[in-house]
Amino acid sequence: MIIDVHSHAWDFPNGFNADFMQQAQRARAGKPVDLTVKYADYAANANVPVKTIVFGGKAKLSGLWVDDRYVANYVAQQPDKLIGFLSVDPTQPGWLEELEFGHQTLGLRGIKLLPMYAGFMPDDPTLEPLWLYAEKHGLPVLLHTGTTFIAQAPLACTLPRLIEPVAVKHPGVKIILAHLGHPYEGECIAVIRKHANVYADISALHYRPFQLYQSLMLVQEYGVWHKLLFGTDYPFTTVDATIEGLGALNAMLHGTALPRLDEAQIEAMIHRDSLQLLGLE
Repeated sequence: MIIDVHSHAWDFPNGFNADFMQQAQRARAGKPVDLTVKYADYAANANVPVKTIVFGGKAKLSGLWVDDRYVANYVAQQPDKLIGFLSVDPTQPGWLEELEFGHQTLGLRGIKLLPMYAGFMPDDPTLEPLWLYAEKHGLPVLLHTGTTFIAQAPLACTLPRLIEPVAVKHPGVKIILAHLGHPYEGECIAVIRKHANVYADISALHYRPFQLYQSLMLVQEYGVWHKLLFGTDYPFTTVDATIEGLGALNAMLHGTALPRLDEAQIEAMIHRDSLQLLGLE
């Protein structure tokens, strides 16, 4: 069983404004992204058994808003294969009530935050109730870190280092930094090495293979393979394509003296029991 910790459940087109949909077309160079596809349909036909964490997302600034009820209904269609996370936008009124409703009423089991897309700092003191709630109830928190295709989303909100004060103050919260913080992978690796409760996922990176090779070589040199979680960022890519991309990284080094990635560690990451690590079993 493979655990995909990063996939989207989007209510298309209702979850987006026109500006978001237009800008999303530059997410992958030379390959338009189909926002209409549903992960549940893909996972049912994947080449390997998959259990997946799915979420919608809320970020008024960027034009993304998926109601948590949609995510809960989505998960209810395949509860043996899907685990739902709620989302909040702390810049908008009523976010704490949405947090409690998503967890206590809808039964969603973690939190997805979009600091850059929504325009807030994850270490802002006004978010303290969120971190206290997550720690009390054992909810893992997955944050977008790294770049984006949305022009109005401020890079200042997305740096991996911003999670450090939270990790220190709330060691009981399992935190996942999405996308290995790209292009700030070195900073992300420094953070996950320091803090036992902070992990990173490798979602949406394999289609930039040389960048991913360099990032994973840093992971290898810092000795933090065990802090990486497998994820896809569907619909931007899939489980099968991500596994294939990871397997091709050393092959592209043929004829060079560049060091090789530890393939046993890559396999261990692909098959890591992330649900156990995150307290979701």
